[in-house]
Amino acid sequence: MTERLQTLTGLAPTAKLPAYDRNALKAGILHLGPGAFFRAHFAPFTDDALSAAGGDWGIEVASLRTPDVADNLTAQNGLYTMLIRDTSGTTAQVIGSILKAHVAPRDPAGLLARLEDPAIRIVSMTVTEKAYGFDPATGGLDLKHPDIVADLANRHAPRGVIGYIVEGLARRRHKGIPPFTPLSCDNLPSNGAVLKRLVLEFTSRIDPDLHRWIEANVPFPSTMVDRITPASTEATYADAEGLTGRTDMAAIETEPFTQWVIEDHFVNGRPAWEKIHGALMVEEVSAYEKMKLRMLNGAHSLLAYLGYIGGYEFIRDVMDDAALAALAYRHMHAAARTLDPVPGINLDDYASELIARFANKAIAHRTYQIAMDGTQKLPQRLLEPACEALAHGDRAETYAIAVAAWMRYALGEHGNGERYELRDPRATEIAALIADVPRTGPAISAALFTLPGLFPKALTSHRAWTQDVSDKLEILIQDDRLPLF
Repeated sequence: MTERLQTLTGLAPTAKLPAYDRNALKAGILHLGPGAFFRAHFAPFTDDALSAAGGDWGIEVASLRTPDVADNLTAQNGLYTMLIRDTSGTTAQVIGSILKAHVAPRDPAGLLARLEDPAIRIVSMTVTEKAYGFDPATGGLDLKHPDIVADLANRHAPRGVIGYIVEGLARRRHKGIPPFTPLSCDNLPSNGAVLKRLVLEFTSRIDPDLHRWIEANVPFPSTMVDRITPASTEATYADAEGLTGRTDMAAIETEPFTQWVIEDHFVNGRPAWEKIHGALMVEEVSAYEKMKLRMLNGAHSLLAYLGYIGGYEFIRDVMDDAALAALAYRHMHAAARTLDPVPGINLDDYASELIARFANKAIAHRTYQIAMDGTQKLPQRLLEPACEALAHGDRAETYAIAVAAWMRYALGEHGNGERYELRDPRATEIAALIADVPRTGPAISAALFTLPGLFPKALTSHRAWTQDVSDKLEILIQDDRLPLF
């Protein structure tokens, strides 16, 4: 049996290793939620920054729920392998920036002790959107969320991410210790602003003085992360072993592309992330979020709907259709025309990078997965920029194609009559709207345009554009695979 990855000595020469003295490294970051996404961006960026510029910015991680990842990292002294997969092959980098792993339910007092340690200057997190305990309708606290309920009732023994952050900051204030910088890396628009609102709303309910101190002294920088990270499989572990010579049960795989945009507002220092390719330290992140939503996510949705109804399982398969690949590129340029200049980004180059990412044969991104939850994704990705395009005299044709493709997907059946589940929170409403409607482009589009709260009036009142959607939907109903251009 192959020895487990536990040290950096004796590894296969095919693995890239840290270029710093790991034994001398001290922790300066505590990260909540050590899942694959964190291990594919935050930890490698910090690892490379340590190699480039040093500093006491080692990472301790803490799982607030399940122990599996933390236990695997503990068994491997924090080491793990990141596989970078491309059409041309796979490379391996052993990441050494993680120094210790905690499991909060086993030792909550230990985690609180780390939160109040002055050495910890950043508390970052990737805990998924659901863990924050916010109400999407108001943007504030969800007072029915179990963690919020529990932590408001017993603030000194937290179990949720907001509770832990608040208690950690409260202990620092009480002891006269400078605050840490809370750094959200979850896939939430304006994630730092969201986190700040939740923390301040929480503290306003329990301690007005703490509320004022946090508001005056604690920055909440927003970030935007972009890197595809599929779930690890047996092939992941086998390839990690082949490229390192060690068994690695914490190995992850990802794509070559990586982008991390970070608002440079930190209260007590940070690693030299700006020295690493793919990282941008900026004053404000919203322009980059809009770029990603409209160029990447919008084109992704377009390809997912056309690809799924056309019988393609993966985005990489859709990209083998030259006409669909050209359409994606055309849509990206249409989306770029709705954007203000994005500092440090050439939008033509960005579009070319996206096309290459979509075509990467080593990344299996299912069209059916990307197509889910369309009513939540369409507004930011497609409908808002379509309104802007039309207002500036653009035909918004690629947006019409994308909306027609979503409507065709919303029928819930393939051209051969085979049914599939429409995975959308409003699936029942959609089904009711079209249940007794003739299967024609004009009838289906007219029905779906009435779905409450989805389509802006600027679109539904634009006769030329709605007619374009209707015409394109009719083509897709007649032939799922017929090009629209």
